[in-house]
Amino acid sequence: MIRNNIDLVNIVLMVLSMAVAVFIPFELFLFVYAVLGPMHYLTEINWLHGRNYFLTRKNDYFFIFFFIGLLLVTSIFQLKGYSPLLIFTTFFGSLALLFFESGTKRFLALIGILVVGMLLNTFCFYHFRLVFSMFLPSIVHVFIFTGLFILLGALKTRSKMGIASIVVFISCSVALLLISSNINQSSISANLIDSYRIFRNLNIKMIEVFQFFHFPEIKENIGNTNDNQLVFFSDFGIKIMRFIAFAYTYHYLNWFSKTSVIQWHKTSTMKLLAIFVIWFVSVALYTYNYKVGLQWLYLLSIAHVLLEFPLNHKSLIDIRKQLKSQTSQ
Repeated sequence: MIRNNIDLVNIVLMVLSMAVAVFIPFELFLFVYAVLGPMHYLTEINWLHGRNYFLTRKNDYFFIFFFIGLLLVTSIFQLKGYSPLLIFTTFFGSLALLFFESGTKRFLALIGILVVGMLLNTFCFYHFRLVFSMFLPSIVHVFIFTGLFILLGALKTRSKMGIASIVVFISCSVALLLISSNINQSSISANLIDSYRIFRNLNIKMIEVFQFFHFPEIKENIGNTNDNQLVFFSDFGIKIMRFIAFAYTYHYLNWFSKTSVIQWHKTSTMKLLAIFVIWFVSVALYTYNYKVGLQWLYLLSIAHVLLEFPLNHKSLIDIRKQLKSQTSQ
């Protein structure tokens, strides 16, 4: 009964997120990223820490923290060309930690992952960077993995409401790419363009991916379009922004809607106080200057993505088990 109620709440949140994204996608994204984002990072990291980040050994998470530290170094010293390799190694290294108990096997797996990563980074740098530096920490994290969590919940409960939530999630996502951009009400000011500038490449690369697959809704000649014109004013640029705004908004709302189930709020008073203080300072910085807020929270935002990798892998493993169990019955 509780699970059905949560599924119903999430369906409402999906529709609400979609409805707002249809009309003001840029403003919605900038708002939720600044207000809901920091609270999500802080509460999820605290929750994951209490569960040892879903890793099998007590100190395994130091492996992930080591690579988070390296990513911070690459950011400070402008060595971002190494970022895809570091994220790739953390992603598959986390999987190796779940599969192997032997220290020798873990070491050999890590060496193999590093070798493969360096080869991909050398010979397929553009696509390697696109996947592991851009898509994995952003749209894959907030959309694909959120969808997989919803699917896992539906498979575990086998409820009609859980299945309905998956259908609504997919339907909302597709609808945002099909609804006419003529009803967009976003006010594209110089300040908005400047605030969104750091995210702009995500929109451009997503448009290129859809163009590659000959998505029929793309009417613009993308190769001859100015980047700002493409992202902020073109028909499909607005549709992509709707999709991104929906994915991020629902990702955050989904986390907070499951409070009664995952119990992320059950922690010490001191930790809750620290979370709210950091959140308040973060929102204040975003309000003062959006770019300052982004710089302040860069480490926290990338850390929460990497620290969730073991849970992402575990969810995929559990989905496979659920599907195998249900098909064998």
